[in-house]
Amino acid sequence: MFDTTLRDGEQAPGNAMSPQTKLELALAIEALGVDVIEVGFPNSSPSDAAALQLVSQALTTARFCSLARANRADIEAAVTAGGTDRHQVEIMVTGSELHMEHKRGITRAENLAETEFAIGLARSLGVRDISLGLEDASRGSDDLLRALIETGLSEGASTVVLADTTGHMVPGEFGEMTAKVRSWIPDDVVLSVHCHDDMGLSLANALAAVEAGADEVQATVAGIGERAGNTPLEELAAVLTYKGHLYDAHTTIETAGLHEVFQTLSRKIGLAPPRNKAIFGDNVFSTLAGIHQAGMLRNPVTYEYVEPERFGQQRRILVGRHSGRAVLRHVFDELGLPWDQELGQKVYEEHIACRSDGDYISVAELTHVLRTTVTAAAI
Repeated sequence: MFDTTLRDGEQAPGNAMSPQTKLELALAIEALGVDVIEVGFPNSSPSDAAALQLVSQALTTARFCSLARANRADIEAAVTAGGTDRHQVEIMVTGSELHMEHKRGITRAENLAETEFAIGLARSLGVRDISLGLEDASRGSDDLLRALIETGLSEGASTVVLADTTGHMVPGEFGEMTAKVRSWIPDDVVLSVHCHDDMGLSLANALAAVEAGADEVQATVAGIGERAGNTPLEELAAVLTYKGHLYDAHTTIETAGLHEVFQTLSRKIGLAPPRNKAIFGDNVFSTLAGIHQAGMLRNPVTYEYVEPERFGQQRRILVGRHSGRAVLRHVFDELGLPWDQELGQKVYEEHIACRSDGDYISVAELTHVLRTTVTAAAI
């Protein structure tokens, strides 16, 4: 598990983080059991360089990573800020003809020469963990990608990163590409994937890659990142927790701590969770519909596959106009009261059926209403 919340996640508008914030989040992410934490792009700003220096001195179990383009200034800035111990330097090279022509204005020969120089320079500076990041690899030709990979590996890269930078592939395509690259490289070279969510397929593409032989997925907390974001760390962890056997893969992520990390991230960058976001959404472990509540009050597994406690959250039964009488009968039982048809109908009409769209109360509030009503009736 490679977390890039602090680098790709921070690049999106509104997500800027101070060095101290990056340090706090890096320690929290490390505590989850993430293997590699990408801190930033040190030559892009003094803030990123300062963050890399802080994080490099604080982490004790996770390795840390910094991003550099294939040039001397970027690589030297990364080594100056982070040193070489447990430091992976990801050298980003141009992975498609489209980017070579329209972004960089370079030839294939120049691209290969840059790659050879950059990785050789990093190795000469003492970097032992070098990652070859193929930007826009999903739109590059096999011929270009294979040449870049062979050049990078010959110079000492030990990880290859395939990036679907624009999120344009579907799982079948990305899985096929991953399998092809896996067949080109030795078993001891780590194959990593970096998927974007422009069509909502970052997680599906990452899983297709794992199935096809990828060793590592680059992900972010809550999927934050450029444009539509990246593979969400928590969703990947959930799939591998419940369905890892289908992919012959597993994760050691401490899933119970994920929500707390999300809450910290949300406070730091002002990120509001949507109602329907998997794992982290406001409503993901809540139910309002009576037809669901009737089953869940008997056994939560009827409508709950992902267990809230496993992800640091709690189940919520909420009461609104879509709730039926099952939740009311449940409250009667909780209070040790026999079901009273007349009283139940009165409470239902006054406190459940009449609620406007979107308005709801908790079961605790409904319990208070019923207790008060019963007390008033007794008087």
